[in-house]
Amino acid sequence: MLSPMRLAVSIVQPREFALGVLAIAAYLDFLIGDPWGWPHPVQGMGWVISHYSQWVLNRWKNPVIRRIAGIILATGAVASTGLIGWGIIHGSYQLHPLWGLAIESILLASCFAGRSLRSAAETVLTPLNDSDLETARQKLSLYVGRDTDNLRESEVMRAVLETVTENAVDGVMAPLFYAIAGSMIFHIGALPLAFAYKAASTLDSMVGYRDEPYTDLGWCSAKLEDILTWFPCRLTVITLGLLSDRLPDIWRICQRDATQDPSPNSGWSECTYAVILGVQLGGINYYRGIPKPKPLLNIPLNPITPDRIHQAMLLTRWCFLTWLSITISCWFLFTQFSG
Repeated sequence: MLSPMRLAVSIVQPREFALGVLAIAAYLDFLIGDPWGWPHPVQGMGWVISHYSQWVLNRWKNPVIRRIAGIILATGAVASTGLIGWGIIHGSYQLHPLWGLAIESILLASCFAGRSLRSAAETVLTPLNDSDLETARQKLSLYVGRDTDNLRESEVMRAVLETVTENAVDGVMAPLFYAIAGSMIFHIGALPLAFAYKAASTLDSMVGYRDEPYTDLGWCSAKLEDILTWFPCRLTVITLGLLSDRLPDIWRICQRDATQDPSPNSGWSECTYAVILGVQLGGINYYRGIPKPKPLLNIPLNPITPDRIHQAMLLTRWCFLTWLSITISCWFLFTQFSG
């Protein structure tokens, strides 16, 4: 006869704790985010990606070989990261259900960037509020790739808002989408798919460039991240449109403006927030002194202010809570009818 503890371990699987994992992870991200100096899974992903990329770039110059190496990198990193996530939670739940719940919740919280985005925005806005434009520029350079040395105050705030609204999807909503999908649809737990998506996002940010030397090596990573983000991005647009009661306007303006953006996702995300806030995003950015224009998103009805940046972050939080609430409600309805 099994002891109560062994019986619990034998019957408790990650999906039984799905709601608890999602709720705890969301609360941990809201409360503490990623404590400075603590190890983070993305650091491990970044180490592997960086070393592999440098090995390929130093060894081969042939574009075809680099493309093949890029395909291996993208598919291998995403698949292996998902499998590692599954292995971690499977082993943790086998040790003890509560241990598994804790480990999965903590690691899943690291996939959400809600608190990190808010902290990054505040880091730049605080010196701006003190009229310290130089410090604000320096802080902004930690988070964006564009040149910041000569940005005016309005351009600094535009850069902050673009960062907050672009990363609302790939940093917050898309990881939540894949965590929910893993828990509720595929029954493999919240962490593996969220981990896999995080790997795709990290790949895109590190090697997914059109410029050399990553043109060929990063091509597959960029395409894979675009594909994985496409549906969560549109679902975010629809959710924000319903929450703001502006869905028809958002969809029309996104069709007009966001489709001009080279990214199939970031333009839609930024444009949605621009319409709700009544501001204009996009314009000319400089990278190493070279101007790179981005399409203008929406018309400038209002100036970009710290209050509107905070409003954008609040919209992301409401969108996040909406998905979480719908998931919990559907789960309870399913269990009631199936029971």
